[in-house]
Amino acid sequence: MPTETRTKSETPADSASSRRSRASGRVTLSDVAQAAGVSPMTVSRALRGERRVAPALVDKVREVAAFLGYVPDLAARALASQKSTQVLVLVPMLSNTLFVEVLEAVHKVLFAQGYHMLIGVTHYDPAEEEQLLRAYLPMRPAGLLLTGFDHSEESRKLLAANPVPRVHLMELRAPGSGPDCYSVGFSQIAAGAEMTRHLLDKGYRRIAFCGAQLDARVMQRLEGYRQVLKQAGLYDQSLEILNPERSSLALGARQFETLLKAKTTVDAIFFCNDDIAQGALLEANRMGVKVPQQVAIAGFNDLPGSDQMVPPLTTIHTPRDEVGSKAAGMLLQLLAGDSVRQASVDLGFRLVPRAST
Repeated sequence: MPTETRTKSETPADSASSRRSRASGRVTLSDVAQAAGVSPMTVSRALRGERRVAPALVDKVREVAAFLGYVPDLAARALASQKSTQVLVLVPMLSNTLFVEVLEAVHKVLFAQGYHMLIGVTHYDPAEEEQLLRAYLPMRPAGLLLTGFDHSEESRKLLAANPVPRVHLMELRAPGSGPDCYSVGFSQIAAGAEMTRHLLDKGYRRIAFCGAQLDARVMQRLEGYRQVLKQAGLYDQSLEILNPERSSLALGARQFETLLKAKTTVDAIFFCNDDIAQGALLEANRMGVKVPQQVAIAGFNDLPGSDQMVPPLTTIHTPRDEVGSKAAGMLLQLLAGDSVRQASVDLGFRLVPRAST
């Protein structure tokens, strides 16, 4: 009867790898332990870098684990130790560079402290956010970073039933949010008001507002616009063009054309985001409309390319990198059990006047 033989050059790791290949199974801690000739507990301690394990043995275990392609089961580790290194970050979309910049800043801070991001995309849909929370909360993430406060009632119940430390991004905590509600952002209402005042100060009186997506932050900018124009006695609801479509260059071009073809005249347009404002500027150039001589155009967020438009786009600069880093830092404080001196951090915004107004 044939017996299993091992060539002189074959290592325990080679043998374990071939057995696993035949079984098509996932590499386990026990596989690494068997291949390294140590106990599973020693493997666990070595991979965590505990000092009680000799450096030479740590190197050996890690070499075997890497050879076998072992990936730690973080969910099982979290259940066993009651401690996770994963942070769930929910953002509306990844095609918008704004949120990519926020995520880059969050990653830099968390990764330096041994934490890793789980990223969920909500597509501005509270129901989709609820589904993501139902999927990820059972994994027991260490903390949550959520964009804004626009949650469904079911999501609020899920968050209340799973008291995971969390920080809200891009907006400031609402009045009456409770003592454990933390946020890093700026006042969207104040930013919308600031841009509208700028247009008034430049002498424009027929100021339109073009909105897309119509999420909570866009509607807050609209509220700031309304407040300023009502105070000036110049508010006209017919000058609001609101579209639930995702913001894009194409949508901006269509909104610009719609306003110019309308019977009411406008001398300035405040777009809720830079990409639709950029689309409007491109359409103005195509149509031969002079900006700002015939109509002024302003945007929001100071996205890449806005300073290169013809003419350069007036906008509101928002501190995306700082929002991400400050929010991640605040979450780390909460995870460490430290007291947070300021539950709501207002990072402000900056008006960037350029030639389009």
